[in-house]
Amino acid sequence: MNKHEKHESGCKKHGVNLSSKHLPHSSADMIPKCFIKTFGCQMNEYDSELVKGLFEEEGYACTQDINEADVILFNGCSVREHAEARVWGQVGVLKKSAAHSRQSIDRKTKPIIGIIGCIAQNHQDKIFKKLPHVDLVCGTGNLYDLPKMVREIQKTGKKMLAVNGKQRPHAIGSAGTRKGRLKAFVTIVEGCDNYCSYCIVPYVRARQISRLPQDILEEIKSLVENGTKEITLLGQNVNSYGVDLNAHGLSFVKLLSEASKINGLERIRFMTSHPKDTVKELFELMAENKKICPHLHLPFQSGSERILKKMNRKYTISQYIKVVDLYKRIVAGGSLTTDVIVGFPGEEEKDFKDTFNLMKEVAFDSAFVFKYCPRPPAVSSLLADDVNIETKKERNQLLLSLQKKISLNKNRFYLEREAEVLVEGHDKMKKKLRGRTRANKIAVFEGQDKLIGKKVKVKIKDVTESTLIAGLGK
Repeated sequence: MNKHEKHESGCKKHGVNLSSKHLPHSSADMIPKCFIKTFGCQMNEYDSELVKGLFEEEGYACTQDINEADVILFNGCSVREHAEARVWGQVGVLKKSAAHSRQSIDRKTKPIIGIIGCIAQNHQDKIFKKLPHVDLVCGTGNLYDLPKMVREIQKTGKKMLAVNGKQRPHAIGSAGTRKGRLKAFVTIVEGCDNYCSYCIVPYVRARQISRLPQDILEEIKSLVENGTKEITLLGQNVNSYGVDLNAHGLSFVKLLSEASKINGLERIRFMTSHPKDTVKELFELMAENKKICPHLHLPFQSGSERILKKMNRKYTISQYIKVVDLYKRIVAGGSLTTDVIVGFPGEEEKDFKDTFNLMKEVAFDSAFVFKYCPRPPAVSSLLADDVNIETKKERNQLLLSLQKKISLNKNRFYLEREAEVLVEGHDKMKKKLRGRTRANKIAVFEGQDKLIGKKVKVKIKDVTESTLIAGLGK
């Protein structure tokens, strides 16, 4: 998986037809509210958008204020221990919070608390023992059941568990309400067949299932009609899209090409790519099609041949370097990012040096570096976790320090140059505008709010390792 980070999800109320049979209050004129908080990757964020759409169809308004919510959901990733820990902590605190204490003898006035997503699929009914105040647990394959589960809890007061792992309908994006969203995620592949030894994705999201191309293209068209200008195609391994559909000629490259023909769509991104399935034709399409952004996220995980075999990554270092060289040669001005794991079972100093040297040789634009942690039932969890935590921390910091220097040097290339930026909004301080270049570089600059949602030219005046500091171009 790529970068895992916290997302806090909320949305405005859309016009809906309310029915008293779904309302948790005695008065039908009180609009029920749903709060969703997401900890995880882009796939988790996409799922939260889907869930928000389902509840809006039920007559709910989504809220960012947990204290006014009638349904409180935590969508958690289980791939990384840190994301899980944050879910446990947030839900644990909620037991004593004002949001949870808003209750009476009438069950219907007490907010329903649920844990959904990968973390629910992984831990299932153990969650009720760990957190007794949780009302529902819903896995990745059962998200469409959530409104029905909530109604049943409101009716009976009983806890509900849905983790049967069934595959979702192919048209999984149809329920989401994402009007006016400048950028949007679109899942093209659910699950994974690679079974990397450290990864639990095949266990919590099941085997790979590709959505039908017509469903994906219809979802993108709907998003564009409602204001979306940039989409990111998501999958654990986007490059293997279509292999499970047994349709002649269906491929990720062809899907990208068809998506680029949609009128009004200005930019297309994708992640994540697996080195063993990344082909020359993809790079050629990226080079010739200006709608497809020149950014490739290509995890290498370890620079050691020995560790790669233990990880079951199915490629060699020389094969990885060959793919990187091909990309750099074909995609002019393209950026390259990666994922790395340090402290995998059996990783010795020589293995780590191989990883360090590979990062130095390739010179990635940025890298997400993770300390290994066993994630049952992944195969590597059966191995002795024999690299001590202090060594993991030290190796983690060494790679982060190296990458910081490389990123700064890469960004210096842009000094005094112009770049096209899609303006997304404001920076964290709310003082400047913020956007991304086609190569996925973040740029901040002064400008009027009317530029938000537009593509503008900026000139780079200064850089940090993570940001281009710019001014509006001519």
